[in-house]
Amino acid sequence: MRAYVFTDKALARHAGRFVWLEINTDLPQNAGFQEKYPVENWPTFFIIDPREEKALVRFAGSATVAQLEKIFEDGERAYRGDARGAEAALARGDALYGANKSAESAEAYAQALAEAPPDWSRRGRTLESLLTAQWGAKQYEPCARKALEELPRVPRSPSMANAVTLGLSCAAELPEDHPQRKELLSALDAKGREVLAPPPIEMPADDRSGLYEAMVDGRSKSGDEAGAKALAADWLTFLEGEAAKAPNPDARAVFDSHRMSAAIILGDLMRVVPAIEQSEKELPADYNPPARLAVLYRMLGRLDEALAANGRALTKVQGGRRLRVLADRATILEARGEKDSAVKTLEEAITYAKSLSEAQVPKRQLESLEKKLAELKAKK
Repeated sequence: MRAYVFTDKALARHAGRFVWLEINTDLPQNAGFQEKYPVENWPTFFIIDPREEKALVRFAGSATVAQLEKIFEDGERAYRGDARGAEAALARGDALYGANKSAESAEAYAQALAEAPPDWSRRGRTLESLLTAQWGAKQYEPCARKALEELPRVPRSPSMANAVTLGLSCAAELPEDHPQRKELLSALDAKGREVLAPPPIEMPADDRSGLYEAMVDGRSKSGDEAGAKALAADWLTFLEGEAAKAPNPDARAVFDSHRMSAAIILGDLMRVVPAIEQSEKELPADYNPPARLAVLYRMLGRLDEALAANGRALTKVQGGRRLRVLADRATILEARGEKDSAVKTLEEAITYAKSLSEAQVPKRQLESLEKKLAELKAKK
């Protein structure tokens, strides 16, 4: 968003419309904000009512300028309290989601879609919000089915692409033995192919990449490994093209994470290593490039380089993200045969996790560290 959307001159006219605030959720001192305004996905946008300090709108995921402008309008309408009909149900859904009441917000969003006319300009945005809320409420099957039900009513747009991505993500969360899992994944994959087919939808490259990722994951979970690899090859080629067009190092590094994911699936790690090494040189304050290199070097068997890269990342990373880097370090140390050091690193990670606010360290992340430590000790 910072590299490609917030720099758009079309947003300049909104500069005086709100008081703007950006929160770095990696920093422990920002835990108080996250306790009041929970963040599950990055980026997440809030429009906050200063009278009661409650979230009028909470929108998860990246957005185009046009989508942001609709969110601005929805926030102002909720602030004024003059919404009617479907708009009122949308505002209620936004307020409930802002209060971290995912299941209740999903009901309100569903009501908004049911009450709205077929050509409602908020249909795509409301569907995105509904599916996000259902995912947060772990309503995975209803989420996948609602995506398939509503997609024919959504214009060919970024919202359509994001709805397919969210539907696929929900279907992928269904248990392996779920009787409709494969059917839902296949149907949503077909919708994804429609989105990727010409004419191209004008949308952020990050969103298009997210759709590729969800489709690759869906194919893998359906047992179609050949199809997943074929699509991963297309995905990586797309990302390399976008990175080549990037205007600066920050913009190019946007694609590093997804390039790495696609290369791992393809089993062609060296295709991305030079690009991420370049990112580390050009973005010396960013912990992400060395953290990613540590993982790649480990997978390549270059364990000394992996440990060194991980150490460079640890000098820069804070908060919940630091836990992931420490967990990676333990994996590298174990691969080097240094189990005692790996145990000590995991114990350090758990101690650090317990020093942070629960808003910055999800319970499942702490449980994962504790499980990994128990498994490692059992091997000794």
